[in-house]
Order: sequence, then structure tokens, then C-alpha cells
Amino acid sequence: MNKIYGKLHIFLMLLLIISCSRAPTQITENEPPRQLNEKETALVNSVNGFSFKILNRINKSELNQNVFISPLSISYALGMTLNGAGGNTYDSIKNTLDLSTLSPDEINQNYKSLMELLVNLDPKVIFKIANSIWHRNDLPVEKDFIDVNKKYFDAQVSGLDFGAPNAAQIINAWVDQNTNGKIKTIVPDPIPNLVVMYLINAIYFKGNWTYQFDPNQTKDDKFTLPGGSQKICKMMSITGDFKYFEDEQLQMIDLPYGDKKFSMTIVLPKGNKNIDQFVSEITEIKWNSWIQNLRIKEGDLFLPKYKIEFKKSLNDVLKAMGMDIAFDHRRANFTNISKIGDLHITNVLHKTYVDVNEEGTEAAAVTSVEIGVTSIQETFVMRVDRPFFFVIRDNHSHSLIFMGKIVEPTL
Repeated sequence: MNKIYGKLHIFLMLLLIISCSRAPTQITENEPPRQLNEKETALVNSVNGFSFKILNRINKSELNQNVFISPLSISYALGMTLNGAGGNTYDSIKNTLDLSTLSPDEINQNYKSLMELLVNLDPKVIFKIANSIWHRNDLPVEKDFIDVNKKYFDAQVSGLDFGAPNAAQIINAWVDQNTNGKIKTIVPDPIPNLVVMYLINAIYFKGNWTYQFDPNQTKDDKFTLPGGSQKICKMMSITGDFKYFEDEQLQMIDLPYGDKKFSMTIVLPKGNKNIDQFVSEITEIKWNSWIQNLRIKEGDLFLPKYKIEFKKSLNDVLKAMGMDIAFDHRRANFTNISKIGDLHITNVLHKTYVDVNEEGTEAAAVTSVEIGVTSIQETFVMRVDRPFFFVIRDNHSHSLIFMGKIVEPTL
């Protein structure tokens, strides 16, 4: 009898080991909290259209380099700034954000409702959006500008003595807290004399994979760099059923987090396709087509662990996208912020962090707008051992929260 129990114990242990190294064969979808209305969908479409445009612009100056951005964070920071703009300056920011079909009230209301939806979407995923506005305490800020950003963006608005020794530390402490310590600073210390306001968005994301990788299966492997050389990386692996799409140009896989309301979508170009050229050709239409073609398939995934920090001033990018007037002190109109005149954007700084490992993903982003004066079931094998593009998105509103290009996985 003991031998039978012993064999049974070994059999159960083997089943446990097998179940831990592969994803379940049945993928179920949980009910979304509510459907998006027409205007919310229009906002999401606008943000997603803006996402690929700004990625393309940034990528042009980051050839053969890792790129990781949060278009949603940039959009929220500029959305707050939009409430302070007037005339042609307002139109330039609105058009850059692809918001031309929405009225000012619709823009604000839908930024608010989208934020409320995203932060409560998946109880198993930590997702936070925080907004703040910091201004010199002697700047006469328009009450309407403060009220609208408090109401729709839940913005913390604070007047500070920017010349005080701890002014930058106070603002950066807010950034540190709202990114869970992943991004420490966004404001220079000391604050430049001609800066009168910072409009800041912070996003923090932490999600465990719905189907986690087994750390014991992570092995040293080779990753091919853009020039053709190879470097050793920590390659994770998993076998199971995932949403997957493949054509003659690419392989695409969707890795869910938590209750599957969020996921990471990885796009791997086939053959020797240059990753920078590939990224430059991605449009919202292409992206939507790929997503619609995802189907559940069984296969093996090999994915490198990576940890990336990225920093970029978006001034030149946003000017090239049509916002140059907002940076020109002679033409910019931010009288809805303050009637003192001569206000203009002096810098839009974007910082991000992402850590992808066997357990899941932790990611953060901060955007600061500085205002100054003066198919058939088949198996697949997807080995992500060369440069690739990836997105972290929510599967309900379809917002693209983070996106990036990895040419060299680093830890």
C-alpha cells in the first residue's frame, strides 16, 4: 500500500511541475465593468493615434537604441496644459493630440472617465494615474484653470516658493511617491529662475502575469543585436495557449496580467527586418488589424528578461508634430493659465521605467510640462532573440499605456 501511495505522490508532483511550466489550455475572459460610450471611444482612438505618431518621431532620433514611452502619460500632461491655452496655441495642442473631433468639455470629461475606468479595471493589477500642478506662489493663476484641472484631472495644485532650497525636492518627492520609487526626479534642482509652473503626470503599473514563467526554466541564451553581434541574456520560457498572430512579416503574442484586463503585446519582425524601419511603418490601422487577428494557439514562448530606464525631452518631437507655437514666447497664448503674458512651454520632459521578469511587469512614467516666461489551431515557436517592439495596453478601452522598442535587453 505504501508503494502505491509513493507512486501516487510522485505522479501528483510531476503533474504539479508540468502545470507550473505551462499556461492553462483554456483562456477565459472576465466581464468588463462597463462599456465605453461614443465620446470615450473617440478619446481612446485619439490617444492611440497620437501614440504611434509620437513613437515614430522619437524613434527617428533613437535609432538602434532602446525606447520606452507612455503615450498616455504624455497625453494627460498635455491635456492639463490644453486647459491653459487659448487661440492658435489651443488648436495646435489639440490637433497634436488628435482631439479635433471633441469639444473642450468632452475632452476633459472623457479624460476623467477614462482615468476612473483604468485605475479600477483589474483588482489584481496595480494601476495608478496621478496629476499635479506646481506654480510659483507669486504667479496669479486663473481660478478657472485650477478648478477645471482639479475637477477633471484630479490634479493636486500647489503654490511654492520656487527659489526655496527645498522646492525641487518637494516636487520630486511627489514624483517618487507616485511612481513607487521607480522615478526619483523630474524637476531640476535648483529650479531655473524663469520657470513659473510644472504640470506633471505620473503613471505606475504593476501586474503579475496571469500565467507566470518558471524561474527554473530561465536560461542563458543569445540575443542578436542590430549590428548582427550577439550578447548573452536571461531567456525566460513558457509553453501554453496564448492569443497569437503570425503572417509573412511578423509574429505577435499577447501576455495577460491579473484578470486579463491588461496585457503585454509583443511584436517580433521576421527575418532580417530592421526594427527601426519596422517601427516607423506601424500605424493605428495596422495595429488594430493585428489585434483583431489574434487567436488562441498553443506554442512555446522564449522572452528575455529586461529592465529599461528611458529619458527624453519632447520639445523637438512636439514642435515637429505641430505644437511649435506653444514653445514660442512671442506667439504662445497661455492666458488661461495667467494673464501676465509671455508664458510658453520651455520643456516637456518624459521619463519611464520598466522591469520585465518571470513574475510580471513593473512600469512607471512621468511627464512634466514646464511653463516658463521670456486561424486553425497550430503550434508555434516564438523566440524573441532579436530586436522587438512591445506595448502594454488595457483590453477593455484598448488604451495604449506604454510602448517600446528593445534592441538590447539590459538588467
